[in-house]
Amino acid sequence: MTVLDRIVDVTRDEVRRRREAVPLSDLEARLQEDRDRRPFAEALVRPGMSIIAEHKRRSPSAGPIREGASLVDIVTAYERGGAAALSILTEGPHFGGSLQDLQEARAAATLPILRKDFIVDPYQLYESAVAGADAVLLIVAALEPRRLAELYEEARRLDLDVLVEVHDAEELETALEVVDPQVIGINNRDLRDFSVDVRRTFNLLSEIPAGKTVVAESGLHSREQIDELESVGVDAVLIGETLMRAEDPEAAVRALLGRGERDNDEGI
Repeated sequence: MTVLDRIVDVTRDEVRRRREAVPLSDLEARLQEDRDRRPFAEALVRPGMSIIAEHKRRSPSAGPIREGASLVDIVTAYERGGAAALSILTEGPHFGGSLQDLQEARAAATLPILRKDFIVDPYQLYESAVAGADAVLLIVAALEPRRLAELYEEARRLDLDVLVEVHDAEELETALEVVDPQVIGINNRDLRDFSVDVRRTFNLLSEIPAGKTVVAESGLHSREQIDELESVGVDAVLIGETLMRAEDPEAAVRALLGRGERDNDEGI
């Protein structure tokens, strides 16, 4: 059993527990048709590289990352630094996150928010919408094609943007055939064993049809990497651990975007 398999199994158990505590009908009743939605996909295609800055307490590969840090302090620093969107990791057993984290981020910042989790059940989509997410992550490696299609369709019906994540050519082909997503994430990390190959984005990029929004994920930590990705047409990067470990997350976002203190002072 791979790391991903174990996480998905635990996630299914967690969803069953939460559904028993809060039935789906309760979540449906709490949905607001006119909720304040922040367009996630649109935020990734503004001029220049866009950063999706992630809040992540720990991971199976890295262990504890930034224990005791204030979520509000971190996400507001990300916003001041120029991030285009936030990614809030809500998986609890392996990453230390929760839906409360997403709600706190929503209240503290004005950026669109991606719920980063292992979504395997429509119940989680309703949770996401009620908690204030603007987008959700669907991981092709974690889903059968039929389930991927069902979740994608339901997310769009709930007016949630979707970041569809792939790791190799086979998963990309599945994503394009099953849902033809507008926003495609290429994860440089193999979720089966958590190894990282930062060239994976470059290897898969040529197989993505024109007009798609491409997000590079994992293993990114320098402005040089971002420059190289931007030069080949990547629209956005999702960065978590590098920013979470930074002494000054605001300055770290600004540095990755190639903006200095003077740029900030001049409102650029």
